[in-house]
Amino acid sequence: MDQEELLNRIKNKEDKIKEFGDILDSIENTGDKKKMLWKEIYENAVSDRENAYILFHEAYSNMMKSAAEHITVGPILNKYLERMNKANDQLIKLSELISKAEEQATKIDPEDIFSQIKES
Repeated sequence: MDQEELLNRIKNKEDKIKEFGDILDSIENTGDKKKMLWKEIYENAVSDRENAYILFHEAYSNMMKSAAEHITVGPILNKYLERMNKANDQLIKLSELISKAEEQATKIDPEDIFSQIKES
């Protein structure tokens, strides 16, 4: 992986984190602490996935040199793939939590509507 590709991946990661922050900001009725925690989880998962990808790519390139390298590096590649998979699982779980929070924010409470009508 060359330097330019690495810089592009870092910039792309930063853009993703900013977009995720914007999504969190659009969710009403969710505490700032919870949003901060979700953003940190997201940042960590994306960073873990990117770091594992970079290491995987490097190890994979070295593995292609010889059969002996394949035997040595193969288990390491498996660990990197597992790390990327765990990061993906974290992102999926996080998206489920956010989806539930969005549902709660848009949920209409009949008692709330009745109270608002009575006040008018």
